[in-house]
Amino acid sequence: MKQLLSLTVSALAVAAVFSVVDVPKAVAADQLTIVSWGGAYQESQRKAYYEPYMKETGVKIVEEEYDGELGKLKAMKEAGNVTWDVMDVDSGHALAGCDEGLLEELDYSKIGDKSKFLPGTALDCAVGTIAYSTIFAYNADVYKENPPTTLMDLFDTTKYPGKRGLLKKPFGNLEWALIADGVPAEKVYDVLSTPEGVDQAFKKLDTIKKDIVWWEAGAQPPELLANGEVVMTSAWNGRIGNAIKEGKNFKIVWDYQEFDWDYWVIPAGTKNVDLAYDFIKFASDPKQMSQQSKYIAYAPTHVDAIKLVDPAIAPTLPTYPDNMKTAITTDLVFWADNNEELTKRFNAWLAQ
Repeated sequence: MKQLLSLTVSALAVAAVFSVVDVPKAVAADQLTIVSWGGAYQESQRKAYYEPYMKETGVKIVEEEYDGELGKLKAMKEAGNVTWDVMDVDSGHALAGCDEGLLEELDYSKIGDKSKFLPGTALDCAVGTIAYSTIFAYNADVYKENPPTTLMDLFDTTKYPGKRGLLKKPFGNLEWALIADGVPAEKVYDVLSTPEGVDQAFKKLDTIKKDIVWWEAGAQPPELLANGEVVMTSAWNGRIGNAIKEGKNFKIVWDYQEFDWDYWVIPAGTKNVDLAYDFIKFASDPKQMSQQSKYIAYAPTHVDAIKLVDPAIAPTLPTYPDNMKTAITTDLVFWADNNEELTKRFNAWLAQ
């Protein structure tokens, strides 16, 4: 599968009036297991989707958490005992899972009008639920004067000494390393597609390696900033946004935010396919989808939902025009094709 993501600010500004997809009425009481990422993000899903859906339909939703990898699902499928019904996955695993036959190919007649989802969010096996970004943030109590304002500052340990947090994966870090080393954003994936480009990215990461604190779960970056373990950290924008709502004096730097999506998928082999579709249709309804931004600073993927978001919230979202000025869009196909190889290289580099 070769589905290239193409996203522009103009696409995000689409606000034509479309008819609203009907919210499904009550279905027979049953149980649905939904797997997501935990923390503030899963809490936002609980408030925006799970609780309203259970109230609407009488279906019991059982929540589980995972680390974003598909290994457990693959083991379930091979054992012929898939117990997950709906999953929230990132873009790379949406494509890889489809290619590997781990995910159902979606029938959009059971979800809604495919054309009303933003470009890159209506894939063969996955339908977009949020637009989010990886940003970096700093503790404003530490930097009261001359705070960091650019991605290059994340890599400048002379001007900004101290530990910085990064996600313990190659995904996103290699792109930022190349940009910080002078590669134009539009050339990043061309360069990263070569052995020399990969070497260049790791060489740039070498310059801050001793100052990196690695995080693996979305709840960690706000904690690292709050307890002073790091002075700045990469993070998913919504997690920092929630910490700011809770009173933390953190600031987001949107420079070269790495724009991406999360998707709903249906695991191949689930015994609850029809119920899984029913939930995804409910969650993809514009009125329902627009609610999630109230609880975490992620943007909708349905064009009708965008205009329903509270205008006071819009500036906190990655899709806000001022935040998109230098945004780079994650290349789904590149990571679907190269994640395994680059993860091996990354883990070997960590061990050095």
